Amino acid sequence: MLRSLFSAISGLQAHQTKLDVVGNNIANVNTVGFKSSTTVFEDTLSQVMRNGSSPNGPDGGTNPAQIGLGVQVSGITTNWKQGSTQATGRSTDFLISGDGFFVTRSGNEQLYTRAGSFDTDATGKLVTPDGSVLQGWMAVDGAVDVNQPLESLSIPFGSVMAPSMTTNNKLSGNLSSDNPQTTQIQVQTYDSLGNAHQMSYVFVPDAGTPANPAAVPPVAAVPPVPGRWTLTVRDENNAVLGSQTLDYSPTTGKLVPPATGHLTYTPTGTNWPATASIDIDLTGVTQFGGKSTVSAVDPDSGKGSALGTLTGFQLSGDGTVIGLYSNNMRQTIGQIALASFANPSGLEKAGNSSFRAGDNSGIPQVGRPGTGGRGDLTAGALEMSNVDLAQEFTGLIIAQRGFQANSKVITTSDEVLEQLVNLKR
Repeated sequence: MLRSLFSAISGLQAHQTKLDVVGNNIANVNTVGFKSSTTVFEDTLSQVMRNGSSPNGPDGGTNPAQIGLGVQVSGITTNWKQGSTQATGRSTDFLISGDGFFVTRSGNEQLYTRAGSFDTDATGKLVTPDGSVLQGWMAVDGAVDVNQPLESLSIPFGSVMAPSMTTNNKLSGNLSSDNPQTTQIQVQTYDSLGNAHQMSYVFVPDAGTPANPAAVPPVAAVPPVPGRWTLTVRDENNAVLGSQTLDYSPTTGKLVPPATGHLTYTPTGTNWPATASIDIDLTGVTQFGGKSTVSAVDPDSGKGSALGTLTGFQLSGDGTVIGLYSNNMRQTIGQIALASFANPSGLEKAGNSSFRAGDNSGIPQVGRPGTGGRGDLTAGALEMSNVDLAQEFTGLIIAQRGFQANSKVITTSDEVLEQLVNLKR
């Protein structure tokens, strides 16, 4: 009789734990990055009333007779399923798509979180709502070394980007073959101090040489050469800095030898070093029918820039924090780190939607997002709680019924004991 009482008491305790877990899940239905938990039960030791026996000759074997002593909570497991995505539009909100945790530092302790709601403090550091600082690697001159120790990430608002001198220009488009006429474009270049200079690139179709019978001896007319152009470079003072003859194939519309597709000229002025030179890439310019559409495009490097001030930033999928400068240039200013664990269920909850490494979580594997099994990042979005209310309410009913049933066992056992005591009357 007492066994049934104690079994029922263990059932009450276990189902009360389940109610606590379900209640916590429901309470965090709107918590950013929250992962729901599930209660797992198992039976306790059983009392053996009779041991089993093996078959012996003509006698058959018997099974053991055992009475269980109740239930206990074997574990509370975490559901690491990806939560739904909520777009926020905030540049400091980051979403992890896949496995991994943001690494933060609170005091001297390193913590891990899926909640990507960050903001900047008075010093520009990226911090969580409770003040923990997001960790990663800061860039030096636009380069990030992920082999260095983790450090606090910050956005250096007000920092400047030094100007760079133009060394390359790239042109693209078409020179009309059926209506060749002079085409001029303006290209902005920058000297060593970041001062802007407007260069003129002038394409003139070959017009040949008219006849001059009055000359002694008379000069015969030279007809124009089809597909031949002369490119002349002039500075803002209209001084000629360089020129080159360009010949285009009448069948392919592309440059033919001896044209190399490049023209190098030396700019002049106070702030141009004596060794300065600018290379014009003409390989993207063709000669086909239609309109002339030649224009300058940004080369991969060497286009030059004026002095720039950091005005904002954006995040790429691999966690690279890219600074946006007032001179329309971009430069890497940092790299967000993610940590992965062999057994994330072994992490210990540290409060404030954070975890700390546990004895059974494994060593954190820290690296770039999108590598080593770590997920990608998305800016302007958050991962919401993965709590399924329908499932939780069902679990709530099950826990209530289990608690109620075990309480009935206790009242029934009490009534039986009362009847047993009344036998003495």
